[in-house]
Amino acid sequence: MPIYRIRKEDFENELNKSALWAITYGDLMSYLMIFFLLLFSFSISRKEGKAKYEESLIQIQKTFGGEVSKEKLERIEIQKKEENLESKLKEMQKTNLNLELESNERRVKLVLKDAILFDSGSTELKSEAKKILRGVVDELKKLPNDIIVEGHTDNVPIKGGIYKSNFELSMARAYSVIKFMQEEGIDPKRLSGIGYGEYKPISDNTTIEGRAKNRRIEISILKVD
Repeated sequence: MPIYRIRKEDFENELNKSALWAITYGDLMSYLMIFFLLLFSFSISRKEGKAKYEESLIQIQKTFGGEVSKEKLERIEIQKKEENLESKLKEMQKTNLNLELESNERRVKLVLKDAILFDSGSTELKSEAKKILRGVVDELKKLPNDIIVEGHTDNVPIKGGIYKSNFELSMARAYSVIKFMQEEGIDPKRLSGIGYGEYKPISDNTTIEGRAKNRRIEISILKVD
């Protein structure tokens, strides 16, 4: 083999060796880009909500050639509706002091004081209660999420009437709300109810104010995973 041929191959090998740094450098830049994109998506999740966060992750996935499942896209749409529902309920809360709203990663919970819902010892919804619930139902129709209705009472024993205990009364009141929601167009497959009676108080039953807080209906909208 001619000497110039050997020298040419050696020269090319040396060039290839010196270019290896570029591969490492390119990998490093890719990792840094992914890192900063993730930081950006996390900042969005805190400011804009879970749906926006999921969308930003999808954009990152698409950038690197990943495929996004139909199920994931549908979940994001539901999350957007959940966030919109929470905003609408907050607006309702501003105009009605008998409503309270709680939210976490698992559910959006609307708490209604029984004073606006029922007369003492009754399970028949008041006209004002129906008006409020109708507004809630209009928003719930836009989602497929499951709904749990809970009835709660104070610890004052029941005297007379058709209900023999606070357990019975709380369950009957929860059912009244479920029945109304069903009549207003909520799919009964989404609805479930339970009565806790006096056994899950949120305030002191030794005061009038505390007992009033304990008499309540809680409507929980379960969030998608």
